[in-house]
Amino acid sequence: MEKSLETKKAEAEKEVRQLENQQKILLNRIRKEERNARNHRLIVHGAIMEGVFPFTASMEGEAIKAFLIALSRLPGASEAADLAQKTSAAN
Repeated sequence: MEKSLETKKAEAEKEVRQLENQQKILLNRIRKEERNARNHRLIVHGAIMEGVFPFTASMEGEAIKAFLIALSRLPGASEAADLAQKTSAAN
């Protein structure tokens, strides 16, 4: 009887290790999918930006940031952003 309990314990521990490994694999897969979705979104947004403002393709990050900040301060920019946000949320 004692050996049987030890065997069951060993099998249970093995199963726990297998389930922990499966959990790690699934968490890694989720993180990878989230990373891929973010990368895709950034690429799409960058392509839209370059399509609307072709000159931004040759700009560095800080210059683009300054350009966008300047655009955000133009009259009506806040209202346009609010409208875009509402339209995006409705979809």
